[in-house]
Amino acid sequence: MTRYLPARYHLWFGISAVAFAGLFGWLGLSYQLAYIAAGAFLLTAAFLFLMAFRPAIEVHEGYLAMGRRIVPWMDIRRLDRTGWISPLIVRITLFDDSRLVLVYPGDLDSCNSLLRHLRRLSRDALIDGIPYRQYWGEVLASGAERKQAQPQAQAPRYRILRPEDEAEVERLYQRLKTVGNLDQKNSDEK
Repeated sequence: MTRYLPARYHLWFGISAVAFAGLFGWLGLSYQLAYIAAGAFLLTAAFLFLMAFRPAIEVHEGYLAMGRRIVPWMDIRRLDRTGWISPLIVRITLFDDSRLVLVYPGDLDSCNSLLRHLRRLSRDALIDGIPYRQYWGEVLASGAERKQAQPQAQAPRYRILRPEDEAEVERLYQRLKTVGNLDQKNSDEK
């Protein structure tokens, strides 16, 4: 099980926004326009507290728990990511065409980790409109191509590295073949 809690900075920023709202409210006694800023800080504080007190999201082997709501992985039919990464907002469509929105106000690393878990464990889902197997790089052959394939076909190649990382690994491999080591120093150790 992996548990994703909201980031703590939402709480601290909310408390700071309440303090600024009080300051601008006090300044509003002298300058009427300061009440506008106080109201804006109060709205910001309310939003930040709403984010800070979101329920934890738990990723289990068989289901996803969002507070008290439990969604089995096999019930998820579609995962659509919005443009928001932090906070992470994902639209989830279930088997009965009901939809729910997952909002996770974590830091960037936690949001990316949760999104990766959601995509990996939703095996029956379309991920951003792409079937699960195709999204993860498994090639689906048609019926005629399957008959022509060799009985011991090569296993599908999974995407593990980004293309730029693969290029870096290939460059290091070529250097290792030509030089014999990867160290920058030319030391003679015995």
